[in-house]
Amino acid sequence: MRLKMVSRFMLTAVIGVLAVTVATAQVRVEKTARGFAGNPTLYYTGVAGNAQASGEVSSLIGACGWFDIYTAPSADYTLSGSSSGSDLKLTLTKREGSSYSVRVSGSDRRSAKAAIDALLKQSFKVDGICATRVVFCAETGRSIKNIYTCDIDGRDVKKITSYNTLCVEPGWFPDGKSIVYTMYGKSDTEIIQTTLSPLMSRRLAYYPGLNAGASISPDGRNLAMIMSKDRQVELYIKAVNSEAKMRLTNSISTKASPCWSPTGGTICYVSDQTGVPRLYRVSASGGTSSLLGTIGSEAATPDWSKDNQIAYSARVDGEYTIAVIDLEGKKPSGQIFKAPGHWESPSWAPDNRHVVCSRKNGRDSALYIIDTWTGKYRQLINLSMNVSMPSWSNLN
Repeated sequence: MRLKMVSRFMLTAVIGVLAVTVATAQVRVEKTARGFAGNPTLYYTGVAGNAQASGEVSSLIGACGWFDIYTAPSADYTLSGSSSGSDLKLTLTKREGSSYSVRVSGSDRRSAKAAIDALLKQSFKVDGICATRVVFCAETGRSIKNIYTCDIDGRDVKKITSYNTLCVEPGWFPDGKSIVYTMYGKSDTEIIQTTLSPLMSRRLAYYPGLNAGASISPDGRNLAMIMSKDRQVELYIKAVNSEAKMRLTNSISTKASPCWSPTGGTICYVSDQTGVPRLYRVSASGGTSSLLGTIGSEAATPDWSKDNQIAYSARVDGEYTIAVIDLEGKKPSGQIFKAPGHWESPSWAPDNRHVVCSRKNGRDSALYIIDTWTGKYRQLINLSMNVSMPSWSNLN
């Protein structure tokens, strides 16, 4: 469990430091209480004259999670493509004949992402997800974890860090151009920002004791993070580009895993002040924390969607599963699926429907994408390393 793992690192670090320091195809969607009666089906004919673009579109349209792919033309929709010069054109045609086309410059993977996201925006009135990436931790050696990124279909894997230590809890800056994570030293931790192009890193927090769990505010100006600079593990807000900071909690309990509300006005975090990990929220300007109602005997690793849902890992019947709280009250809250293993660290996609998380079976840990509306899931990436702590970028 991430809280337990982070708490163990916290205590080790703290003890060590304290000792020393126009005709549009409208997709018909039938909803149940939480989800669809079924995705529309789609038959994909390929991109005429461009095998590479055809393959890119095929991989991404299957991974986006908004269509059920058929291998016969009797589907609700047919997706066809063409490549002319430097342009890629995709056309979504309804069974009865109405259609909608998008055209983007280029015919590479980036262009395929943009074209499919434009179709999703038109068809479902939601932000697409193809032009996003997932950042995660990979175990590259004994007591060594480094940071990687990949696309939503598990392709284009890139190694971001190459340290002989633990780099954990990665997250995205809102613009998608850099990541933030916790790096462990021999007796302390620090918060690092790494830009992706070019690869450059800087310290954002390196105070005595623990610096961990950094989450970037929606405006990109502040960190919500856990520090023990006053010899007590507390939740703080710290400015990204200055030393200005404010403590939001004051108790002897362990805190972990802060995340921001969509407006940046509230922070959800984990605390064990009742004896077990639970979710709390507090105003970003300070005040009294309030306990959130969650399922199971424990709750940890929350993430807050743009439409005001909190996904978290809940301990139910001895295993950790993914659950959701809908703060708007429009969808039922609770466990969204059942499957063996420990499911941890959910992170929302910008479509407010899918989450990426880690699943641990025995000693093996892999990344999965869950459809919170249907409960269906798929493995995101298949690496020879244990991977964990994923975070989904914004659509940029």
